[in-house]
Amino acid sequence: MSIKIDLKIFLFLFLFLLTSQIEIYITLMIFAIIHELGHLLMGLILGFKTEEIKLSPVGLQIKFKVSSEEYKIQVNKGNTLCIKKAIIALAGPITNLAIAVLVIILASINTNIQNTYIYQILIYSNFLIAMFNLIPIYPMDGGRFLNEVLKLIFGNKAAYKITYIISKTILIILTAIASIAILYIHNIAIVIILAYLWYLEIMEIRKYNRRKNIEKLVRSMI
Repeated sequence: MSIKIDLKIFLFLFLFLLTSQIEIYITLMIFAIIHELGHLLMGLILGFKTEEIKLSPVGLQIKFKVSSEEYKIQVNKGNTLCIKKAIIALAGPITNLAIAVLVIILASINTNIQNTYIYQILIYSNFLIAMFNLIPIYPMDGGRFLNEVLKLIFGNKAAYKITYIISKTILIILTAIASIAILYIHNIAIVIILAYLWYLEIMEIRKYNRRKNIEKLVRSMI
C-alpha cells in the first residue's frame, strides 16, 4: 500500500488562508477524512485490500485493489463487483449523515447543545459533505454510484458514456447557478470548489477518451 500527498492541498490552504476561511476549510477537511474512512471501512468489510491512500485538497482518496477473482465473480454471479462498489460509494456520505443524525439525537436529549457553535458546525459540515458527494458527477460518490448502477442495467461501455453525459450536464448547470450565486454571496470558496470539480471532470474526460481510443484500436485489429 502506498501513501501520497497531493501538493495542490497547499494551494487550497493558501487560498482559504488568504480569504480568512482557513477554519472552515480545516473543519471540512476533518469531516471529509472521516467520510473517506467510511469508504475504507466498508471496503475492508466487503473484502477489498487497500492499494493507495492519497491526501487530496478535498480529503483522503482511497483506491482498492480488484483481483482477477473479483472480475470472475462479477461475470459469473450477476455483477457482484458492481454492487460492492456501489455500496462503498454510498458508505462515505452515509457516514457523514450518521454523524449529523447522532448529533441531532444528542441535542434532543440535551437542548443546551443546540445553541452552541460546535453543534452547528457538526450538523452543517457533515450534511454539506454528504450532499456534495452525492451529486452525480464522476468521480464523486454520486457519480460512482450512478456508474455502477448503470453498469448493472446497460453494461460497462454504455454506463461510462451515460455517466459522462450526465456528469458534464450537471456540472454545467452547477457552474451557471454558482456564477449567479457568487454575485450575491462573494465567497471565493465556491470558485475554488467549482474549479476543482472541473479539474476532476477534465481528468475523467481524458480517461474516457483514452478508453474509447483503445477500444477503436482493438476493434481495428480484429
